Amino acid sequence: MDPSQNAAVGGNGTLISQTNDSAASAAGTDESMQKLNQVSNSIQKTLGLIHQLYLTVSTFNAAFQMPLLQRINGLVVELDNMVKLAEKCNIQVPMEVVNLIDDGKNPDEFTKDVINNCIAKNQTTKGKTDALKSFRKNLLEELEQSFPAEVEAFRESRAASAAELKRLAQAQSVLPNGDVRVKGEH
Repeated sequence: MDPSQNAAVGGNGTLISQTNDSAASAAGTDESMQKLNQVSNSIQKTLGLIHQLYLTVSTFNAAFQMPLLQRINGLVVELDNMVKLAEKCNIQVPMEVVNLIDDGKNPDEFTKDVINNCIAKNQTTKGKTDALKSFRKNLLEELEQSFPAEVEAFRESRAASAAELKRLAQAQSVLPNGDVRVKGEH
């Protein structure tokens, strides 16, 4: 990767572009889509040339010597063009997808597996979160029965700190969830 590019590698080896300007990001996306379309068109052209070459070879006789050489040269030129176009594209495919294709399977299975794994991890995390919330609630109930004054002081302290955080967030134009409030243009 070119060191002048501002990019980071995300999960599964995918490339994540980082830009601050949304217009530059949109222009970069359009440019990368155009490059990807050029590679796709080159692949289609190469497949057509391979088909023509197949037809020429399958009906070969001495009279087809020159057309055969022309088609082979055309294929070599197009493959060279495809490589040059592909070098301009910055796309990384996870090895799992390549392995699935090599095994003759649908690469959409990789996406399905990733999503199913995310759902399973999300359910596990949600279960842990729910268990901790339930534990906290039960702990406060038990502590309130044994130490009512201390629990009341704890709740007052939590309410005061939550009010202070809310006041600071409003002063800094930060929403309680951590997002920054954006002022609309008039």
